[in-house]
Amino acid sequence: MANSASGMAVHDDCKLKFMELKAKRTHRFIVFKIEEKQKQVIVEKLGEPAETYEDFSSSLPADECRYAVYDFDYMTEENVPKSRIFFIAWSPDTSKVRSKMIYASSKDRFKRELDGIQVELQATDPTEMGLDVFKSRMVVVLLILDLDMVVGSVSTN
Repeated sequence: MANSASGMAVHDDCKLKFMELKAKRTHRFIVFKIEEKQKQVIVEKLGEPAETYEDFSSSLPADECRYAVYDFDYMTEENVPKSRIFFIAWSPDTSKVRSKMIYASSKDRFKRELDGIQVELQATDPTEMGLDVFKSRMVVVLLILDLDMVVGSVSTN
């Protein structure tokens, strides 16, 4: 088990299931929960590959914090199917202050345990992580990637 800066350990299953999502695409999403008594982050729910975004969003509790990763599929302008892995820090306004503090202080270290996160979202209500938000973040990510390629090709010439 890895140890986070807040003293919260990360259960080995978290990294294992994330690697399955990333490499084998055996999960559409993973919801992680901090078990305060055991002082560790654990896997709470795995989404099957056929599950939808609605299945994912309904798996997040309305009044409790969670971490989650979501494998977001999209088509490029050239009609090539691609995907990006989103990390979501879910911290609803209605959750307890102590819980928000624990999740906030553990987030960066936990995220580093999941090698391959491509986009991060922080949400306090469902509108901040709607499918439209995912799509708009993808546009920004793709523009940044395009800019990096242009800058890289200019600097090598």
